[in-house]
Amino acid sequence: MNMSLSDEFLSKQRLLILAPHADDEAFGCAGTMAKVKDAGGEVYVMVFSVGDLDHYNAVHGHVTGDTRAKEFDAVAKYLRVDDYEIIFNDTETHMRLDTIPRRDLIHIIEKTSKLALDRISPTMIALPAVSYNQDHVAVFYAGFTACRAHDPRVKSFPGTVLAYDNPTLFWNVDHDKFRPNFYVDISDYLETKVKALSLHKSQLRPPPHHLSIESMESLARVRGHEISATAAEAYMCYRFVV
Repeated sequence: MNMSLSDEFLSKQRLLILAPHADDEAFGCAGTMAKVKDAGGEVYVMVFSVGDLDHYNAVHGHVTGDTRAKEFDAVAKYLRVDDYEIIFNDTETHMRLDTIPRRDLIHIIEKTSKLALDRISPTMIALPAVSYNQDHVAVFYAGFTACRAHDPRVKSFPGTVLAYDNPTLFWNVDHDKFRPNFYVDISDYLETKVKALSLHKSQLRPPPHHLSIESMESLARVRGHEISATAAEAYMCYRFVV
């Protein structure tokens, strides 16, 4: 059977997702991850932080870092991720990535992580879109710097650099910080995305909260309507080299 142009493109990708926390990868990219894997491409996830945290959540008021790590491991297995790494698993660092010098975060992304750019040379990288969350901001800017243009014979140079969607982006000082111009049709993977999100059960809220399964499915359908598809994941593209 002949592959579509999109599947042919995805089959050649090594996708690296930079996730500030365990769950961001599923909220933003679960459908894309599943589609890349089915096409024959590779998927890697670098999670920066899990840790104990008290939530405004009537069901899961206190969630441990161990719980977050176990939930993410289940998601990674379900989506057949090729490899992943959790960089920080201490409570003091969790939700305080902005206190780490950006240069140190860049060094992790470029060199020291087992999924560092120098090690796996991703062709496509997905960064968390800038939002009110300080950890997302820290990871975005460190990742953006790590993806700077360079001679590919000397330094890893991802040809596609994206920022992925997040259900909290509606609360943003500058809404122009996320203007989707790159979409992945996940019409055949909407149920997969919903299942992946459900495995992060400690992070979900009952409807109509924006972190409910129902709201996330609605967002995927809205993004789909933007491209006349049943469902989609939206990205802001900063670089696309062919």
